[in-house]
Amino acid sequence: MMKKSIIFAPMRKILLVFTLVGVVCLSACFRKSETNIQEDTTVQSVEQSEGRLTADDDASGSSTREGWTGSYDESGESHEGRHSVEIRHVGDDEAYSPSTGTDLLAVASGRQGRILHRVGYTTSYNAEWLIPNWVAWRLTHDHTSGDFKRKGVPYQEDDDVSPRATNDDYKASDYSRGHMCPSGDNKWDRRAQEQSFLLTNMCPQDRTLNGGDWNELEMRCRRWAEHYGEVYIVAGPIVRSRQPRTIGRNEVVVPDGFFKVVLRMEDGPRAIGFIYDNRQDHHRKMREYVVSVDEVEQTTGYDFFAALPDEVERTIEAHADLDDW
Repeated sequence: MMKKSIIFAPMRKILLVFTLVGVVCLSACFRKSETNIQEDTTVQSVEQSEGRLTADDDASGSSTREGWTGSYDESGESHEGRHSVEIRHVGDDEAYSPSTGTDLLAVASGRQGRILHRVGYTTSYNAEWLIPNWVAWRLTHDHTSGDFKRKGVPYQEDDDVSPRATNDDYKASDYSRGHMCPSGDNKWDRRAQEQSFLLTNMCPQDRTLNGGDWNELEMRCRRWAEHYGEVYIVAGPIVRSRQPRTIGRNEVVVPDGFFKVVLRMEDGPRAIGFIYDNRQDHHRKMREYVVSVDEVEQTTGYDFFAALPDEVERTIEAHADLDDW
């Protein structure tokens, strides 16, 4: 018995050593696995927060992710849909800056909208009203002229959105299809001109206003862009009524009025706002429509030019004088 104990003692020590080594290895593997799980969870959380992963991604390969629809190459051209360069959803109170090479056109809004990037402008589309919330663009000296005129360019339904307005909605109504970003600001590029005629860039607008005082302001903005080199513009409808008037089978909302805000950086930062009622009216002088950007913000609930230093923004948005332009 004594000899057997002597013989098996070393074996027990060896087995004990192997057991300890095994425990250590298993513990290390468990920690590594746990770390990988934590890392994967972190990555997924980041991707979800950036809108790249949502529960709406289906197995068919077509994406309904928040943030994108269709497929796009690096140039920004859409492979699905004729018009869109980018489509994304904007939630409440989210500031969004259009892809114009500047943050000065950022618009903060508590209103739901679908952002649509075009060659010459960016719009926030309101699927309830079937008109834009706002349209923003940077107008440069070079973009005030060009070979691509509006003649022969048709008004087009926007296949990138649904529900949407149609040309039939405007027929037999008292309203024209009023551009927010005007055709005259898009003569520099064929595609920009075509996209300016998408109905997501239009609102039902009084015919007299469209061809009169509103058109005069559009021409004045082009002269400012020529003089100062560039201006930053945001325009859109004002809907005050809880039950607004509508036109057409799709019930396109008729705005009560329109706003436009303009910013220049050359020759000292200046900003100016305009508010027009959407009704037939006699021709009025432009200065009668002038308001401060602050007043437009109070009327619309939007925050314009938020990328400016706070002190500059406060100063130029509180003051409006057509003589400064």
